[in-house]
Parts: sequence; C-alpha cells; structure tokens
Amino acid sequence: LEDYMRSRATELLEQMIADGSPAEYVSAFAFPLPAEIVIRFIGFPPDDDTMIKTWCGNRKAFTWGKPTAEEQTEIAVGMLEYWRYCGDYFAQRRDERRDEFTSELLDAHDADPDPSNGTGISYREVESVVYGISFAGHDPVTALLCNTLRCLLPRRDQWDALCADPSLAAAAVEETLRFESSQVSWRRVTTEDTELGGVHLPAGTKLFLNFASANHEPGTFDDPDTFDIHRASANKHISFGKGIHFCLGSGLARMEARIALELLSQRLPSLRLVEGQTPVFFPNITFRGPDALHLEWDR
Repeated sequence: LEDYMRSRATELLEQMIADGSPAEYVSAFAFPLPAEIVIRFIGFPPDDDTMIKTWCGNRKAFTWGKPTAEEQTEIAVGMLEYWRYCGDYFAQRRDERRDEFTSELLDAHDADPDPSNGTGISYREVESVVYGISFAGHDPVTALLCNTLRCLLPRRDQWDALCADPSLAAAAVEETLRFESSQVSWRRVTTEDTELGGVHLPAGTKLFLNFASANHEPGTFDDPDTFDIHRASANKHISFGKGIHFCLGSGLARMEARIALELLSQRLPSLRLVEGQTPVFFPNITFRGPDALHLEWDR
C-alpha cells in the first residue's frame, strides 16, 4: 500500500495548500488519509468511506468515553448497522475473493476453520478482526499524525533538522510515539492471583495500564521529558503494546506518519501552528489526539 499511501497523501496535501493558509489539518489530511488507507486495506469500496468513518468514530465514544444514555442507544444502533454491513461484505467475499485483507482472512478460515486447535480461525473471528481493525487502523493514526506536528513545530530546531534531512522522519515518529503517544493506556483483568510492585492482585482485578507513564520512565529513557528526534532509544516505547498484544497495524501506522512528515517537511518548511489555539481532546481514557489542529505557512 505504500505507493497508494504516498500518492493519496500527496493529493490531500496539495489540496490543503491550494485551499490556502491557514488550514485545519485534521479534516484536510490527518483524518481522511488513515481512514481511507485502512478501508482500502480491508477491501471496502471507496463509495462507503464516509459511512464507515462515521460508524468507527462513534465506537470511540461508546467504548472509552462517557456518552449519555440517549447517545449510547444511538451509537449502539450504528454499531449494529456496521456489524451487519461487515457481515454482508464477508458474504460477498466468500464467493469472490480479491487482493485484500478480508479475502486473505477468509482464505485462512477455509484452510483451517477450527480455532480450538490453536491455529485455526472461525468465520465469526474473521468478522471480529475486520470489525476491530477498521477502528484501530485509523482513529489512533489520525492522533499520531497530529501529535507529530504538535511536538515538532513548536521546537523549530527539531523541525528544521527534519526539513534539512527527511530521513529523520522515522525517528521523529518513534519519539512522538514515546513522548506524546496517541494511545496512553489500556485495560486488563488479572486471570490469576499475582503480585505487582509489592501489591497483591487477586484474580479478576481490573488494571489500568498507563503507557504514557511507562514511556517517560527515567530508568529506560535519559531525560525523558525532553522531546528529541535524535534519541537512540526512542523505539523502546510500549505505545503499540508488547508481546502477544503488540499492535497488528504498527507498521502501517509508522509508514503513514513517516510519509506525512516527509511530504510536509519538504513541501512546507515554513509550516507552523496557528498561535493562540487551545487543543480540544475528545473526552475518553485511552486515546489522545486533538479534534482540530490549525496550521499556517508562508504563501
């Protein structure tokens, strides 16, 4: 997908430039790019992009926010509509495979449909994987695209270094993931009695895992509260999880953020944040990225 990704990113950037400075980055670039990438990856048709984006956005409020009872009902109806949409799409792909992730999952299901043996994948699991990745594959990436600029643009020496050497983009992405992760926490439940940090945790204890704190751990990172794209240990962050819970789409997210920085730094070296703006964040406990980000540049 890299060629398509770079081509689409270039189109969105050129349109943002053509519309003129200042620009609102989320609506112009950071939201449409990752949403369209993951939708193409899954295989859904482009005509359904807007509808799918709405369904996926609502799920963040339902699962990690505090919607009212009325809002919960409305969102739940949308989630059911999306689940049915996925089911209909899978039914089409069962008879007509394409070069896409959904078809590959169905191929795996056909080859080994019994998950009880530890390697197989059931038809319902195929539906669940696609249902989950359609949200996870774009909303946190939108936040990452914004957070890279929120970290870089106020630090002009770092931004200028990137403009002079776009090969630093990958390192800038890793340091952003460490310093200002788009996913700051996760939830788990202990499956057996255990002890952590001298605290007894009985089986069934609900845990809140703080990635943001771990990524600023002085024992792992020197001067952790300083943002530095030259930091050699930046990739030791755990923003993508760890072990069997490591993010399936980490490579895709890194690639999108790297390409975005490469293009922005070379096309708009004078890019800067509009002064006086106060970022607004969607109220939830896990994902962190601004709802809007206003940028300007020299004409």
